[in-house]
Amino acid sequence: MAISERDNLLRTYGFENPQWIPCRVHVSQASRLEYGLEFHRIAKKYPELFPVNDQRPEAFTDITLAPAHRAGERFRDAWGCVWESPMDGIEGVVTEHPLRDWNDFDHYVFPDPSTEADRGPMNWQAAEEHIKRQQQAGQPTGGGLAHGFLLLRLTYLRGFENVIYDMVDEEPRLAALIEGIYEHSRWLVEKWLSLDVDIVEFPEDLGTQTSSLISPELMDRYILPVYQRLMAPCLQRGKHVGFHSDGYILGIVDRLLAAGVTVINPQDLCNGIDNLAEALKGRVAIRLDIDRQSVIPYGSRADILALIEEEVRKLGSPAGGLEMISGIYPPTSPENLEYLCEALAKYRSYYW
Repeated sequence: MAISERDNLLRTYGFENPQWIPCRVHVSQASRLEYGLEFHRIAKKYPELFPVNDQRPEAFTDITLAPAHRAGERFRDAWGCVWESPMDGIEGVVTEHPLRDWNDFDHYVFPDPSTEADRGPMNWQAAEEHIKRQQQAGQPTGGGLAHGFLLLRLTYLRGFENVIYDMVDEEPRLAALIEGIYEHSRWLVEKWLSLDVDIVEFPEDLGTQTSSLISPELMDRYILPVYQRLMAPCLQRGKHVGFHSDGYILGIVDRLLAAGVTVINPQDLCNGIDNLAEALKGRVAIRLDIDRQSVIPYGSRADILALIEEEVRKLGSPAGGLEMISGIYPPTSPENLEYLCEALAKYRSYYW
């Protein structure tokens, strides 16, 4: 008997014998600008792999670039950080840090999460209505914090080098800044929980290509206690805790699980498929972030099918525990996107 997308996903997260491996493809605005209707053709061919909205052709042709994704434009977010991007459709970087000088902290005002999102007004009524529609349609629901909600937020506000000095020097104002960020995040977590979402997401990038951004010791002192405080209410109410991080995180992954993560979203080749299997398989649900640096943009059809098969064989199980997502960015071609979709469609039912 067929089950809903939501039930299948929750079975996956709970190791309760789902009927397929949940797979999702997310096409960046930059790639939509580059290939438009060519990518829409693929989304129509594989509707089970794409968000519902991608079934509309205008989703690939009528592109309104998100703030901080517009080439040559300076954008100041709700926190006072100025972003700039060199390429349309790709998120930029912070080029002006409002708290680079600690003297500005005495007058700093944190954004109000009840009315402000990071990059514009927040309409909570619309968010609630959207979640209700998803629930009625049997779709999974989620909400969460903005990408870069804590460690990266500190670097956006102070600058990376300053934050490292703050941590090593035990700068007392750093604790006050972290507490302010925590209170802002706590309000958001409670709000999403009040909307009865299935999973609360905690996304930020903790790794470089070869190591974590900061040492495990600094993580223990400044970052992980806040994670634990924010994740605890989710676990107490029986909700899943999702955590995304780009980069190599195997050196700190045990700490993330101890903080409360139940669904972890690591990059595949950066961490190593065998390494991920050894460290995570069976302990936590893996929402695998499929390669976007080498095989998917540059590989052959055989390369792409082999990668997805290897990941399903090594990280999947009939009991569940594996979800697969892929972000599509330039220079990935329509041909390679179609090879990826072919592979996901083939192997999502591998165990069934």
